Amino acid sequence: MAGTAGLTTVPGSAEELAAFAELQRRLAPMYSRVFSDDRVPRTVVVIPSLSFDPAELRKVKGIGHYEERMLCLLMLLRLPATNLVYVTSRAIHPSIIDYYLHLLPGVPGTHARNRLTLLDCDDGSDTPLTRKILDRPRLVRRIAEAVVSPESSHITCFNATWMERSLAVQVGIPLYACDPSLYPLGNKSNGRVLLRRAGVAVPDGAEHLRDEGDVVEALAVLRRRNPRLHRAVLKLNDGFSGEGNAIFSFEGAPDELDIAWWVRRNLWERLTFGAEGETWEPYAAKFREMGGIVEAFLEDPHRRSPSVQCRIDPLGVSSIVSTHDQVLGGPGQQVYLGCTFPADGAYRADLHEAAGRVSKELAAEGVIGRFSLDFISVPGTEGWEHYALEVNLRKGGTTLPYLMLKFLTGGAYDADRGVHVTAAGTTRYYHASDNVEKRSYRGLTPDDLIDIVVGNELHFDLHRQEGVVFHLIGALSEYGKLGLVGIAPSPERATELYHDTVAVLDRETGTPA
Repeated sequence: MAGTAGLTTVPGSAEELAAFAELQRRLAPMYSRVFSDDRVPRTVVVIPSLSFDPAELRKVKGIGHYEERMLCLLMLLRLPATNLVYVTSRAIHPSIIDYYLHLLPGVPGTHARNRLTLLDCDDGSDTPLTRKILDRPRLVRRIAEAVVSPESSHITCFNATWMERSLAVQVGIPLYACDPSLYPLGNKSNGRVLLRRAGVAVPDGAEHLRDEGDVVEALAVLRRRNPRLHRAVLKLNDGFSGEGNAIFSFEGAPDELDIAWWVRRNLWERLTFGAEGETWEPYAAKFREMGGIVEAFLEDPHRRSPSVQCRIDPLGVSSIVSTHDQVLGGPGQQVYLGCTFPADGAYRADLHEAAGRVSKELAAEGVIGRFSLDFISVPGTEGWEHYALEVNLRKGGTTLPYLMLKFLTGGAYDADRGVHVTAAGTTRYYHASDNVEKRSYRGLTPDDLIDIVVGNELHFDLHRQEGVVFHLIGALSEYGKLGLVGIAPSPERATELYHDTVAVLDRETGTPA
């Protein structure tokens, strides 16, 4: 089969699966031939869809603008023969596009702009973007028509589901991501199984829970095994960013051996939800639909939340991409807010070692693309003890700031040293967040933000390779929310840049101290 552009199939049908498999077989030879040569003509189709359950997406404030997070991939236009197709639900403000194109190192903005195709669905509903695209055959055709050199082009996405598979078949180019048939390997329950198989410790708990009865029994068993356990965490199998989590408190629980009756009677009253406004009834319904897990909550005032990112390329070769210490917030510190790069040097090597074990398991299953591992780490008697929480077979909050660092400074992650070494041989660090949010920021337009950035000399300086890069700019006016990455030659300077930027925004908007 030479190509599948224009082929419309029934999602999940034998015909579609065969067509998709044929496309994916092109990926490895194309990777060998194209990815190492910057001058090979190609098109990268960016589908920044968060293809999750719409009810879970609604828990994230400003979620409609999270499609902008992958605008860092506009930096691929620094490659002179690369074309980019970027598809969104709503059109992106022109000033936001200009902002990213201005960051391109060594490429005139007009040259890059001529190789960029922006398409949108004109649809702001909470349906996942890829579903919207599939519902618009003319838009699918425009995407296919914008692909230059299909034999050397691919689709990249935030996460890969049956929808992204259908889109790849209809556009006629392969998907550089985890095969959707393997995506369930990364849900909360299967992730715990895979981690144990790889020899990576996980918190005490239970997986493959189906309903309230399973949750009650799992909580009771945890408490019996550890009578001193204060709290436990419930997680939806397909929740993300901590928004699908809830914390159960055992405070006041009786000392009797069998406490299942107490847990059942107090379950909904003792839960604190990670998502703002969540209540027991809809959460319980979603748990019955998705399934989930229960884990012991590790109580330690010095606990950390590191993560490690990896990539398995189409040839099956795995590599470590980065490490981070995550910044968590919300009830019980369950919700992802931001990160610092790299993770603490005291346990960076431990993260690398665990990632190597998991990479082997995933590669053996046929997984390709980016994935990350999240941990809870606590001080032990002989160094740090690490407990893996989940396997994310997708891009995530820690993926995008590192991509921006790599695109702006060149170079790569040096796994031996655990740092990013730029093309010039220097090291760079960052402090990043997706959740810089204040009510006083509402009403700021993208142009207002850029005026503030330029007026206060906060913009990223390509010559010094230091400064601040913004994202989620489209969420600023309505939600008072944006993301930023402070990049600098030292961790201390990166954090200083981050906080200085927030202070400037506060001052410019009259935010009370």
